[in-house]
Amino acid sequence: MNNSKTIVVKLGTSVLTGGSFTLDKAHMVELVRQCAQLRQQGHKVILVSSGAVAAGKEHLHMSCDLNNLANKQMLAAVGQSQLILTWQTLFNIYGIHVGQMLLTRADLDDRERYLNARDTLGALLKHNIVPIINENDAVATAEIKVGDNDNLSALTAILAQADHLLLLTDQPGLFTADPRSNPEATLIEEVDKIDDRIRALAGGSGTNLGTGGMATKLQAADIARRAGVETIIAAGHRPNVILESVNKTAIGTRIKPLGSPIEGRKRWLLAGPVSSGKLCLDAGATDAVVLQGSSLLAKGIKHVEGVFQRGELVELCNAQGEIIARGLCRYSSADLSQIKGLHSEQFKALLGFDYGKAIVHRDDLVLLDD
Repeated sequence: MNNSKTIVVKLGTSVLTGGSFTLDKAHMVELVRQCAQLRQQGHKVILVSSGAVAAGKEHLHMSCDLNNLANKQMLAAVGQSQLILTWQTLFNIYGIHVGQMLLTRADLDDRERYLNARDTLGALLKHNIVPIINENDAVATAEIKVGDNDNLSALTAILAQADHLLLLTDQPGLFTADPRSNPEATLIEEVDKIDDRIRALAGGSGTNLGTGGMATKLQAADIARRAGVETIIAAGHRPNVILESVNKTAIGTRIKPLGSPIEGRKRWLLAGPVSSGKLCLDAGATDAVVLQGSSLLAKGIKHVEGVFQRGELVELCNAQGEIIARGLCRYSSADLSQIKGLHSEQFKALLGFDYGKAIVHRDDLVLLDD
């Protein structure tokens, strides 16, 4: 269908448990019904599902310290199989197959693994299988964790080149203040840009089983919108919330995508690697990169932060310390400490070699400034 869309639906633990310590299977059936109806309309659906720890806790009838990493990973290892079995059983009611993908940050950092994950996701959708994605909590350490399923869902939306990202939570959306403590708080129906004022409205995690709060949802929305994905934050228990969000009904908080989404390889720069260092630019270099579409030259670098090798991802910041771009650096931090502020003609005399005059080439750079 020409109007077929790809929708990533992120289901938080609070949505799947209804605030209890067990999976709310009755509500999960309702969510599956909506996903099945979307598929009947010709759309593709991807679920990013939390709830593994809650499912493990329910299955084992065990009470343990969730602040202990080993305990949490143990519950996730047990609960992940129970969670996917529940989803499989419910989707079978509608004759729909599901496929599980467990990801970590390491799967997105490496370009080849990123492409493999993208191809697997594409193959599942091509064969009308609903991908159900979660972080591989049973083995992930702090160094390789995405950290929460809100941001994982945004990275999934980039992998799938999705049209919509729906973040379902226990709140109707983003408010002007915390509605749990301020009765005068009002819902913000539409957000054009996520700036410091919007971020200041976000609070912390609402449950002890979940890892995300409104702040992580805004982080996820900011990542997704830069890749051209519209994001909706809405209440997971609102009737027909999934169907209404895709059909443009005014629900929750809708975050608009950028008008000119970034292209394929730059999506990986936005979604994949963690930055290894930072390059601080003068005003001239900042204008050249942001306004003129230029590559970054050594002449405009004021100082270098961090330790990184050639080819690693770095952040570019302006004179005020604001991050304006991310890109792959063609020189190591040790090399840049010698050539920053200089013209490219001087590289070979100082280093004994040169990799070209561009420190971060335009093709390897994605702007973060709106």
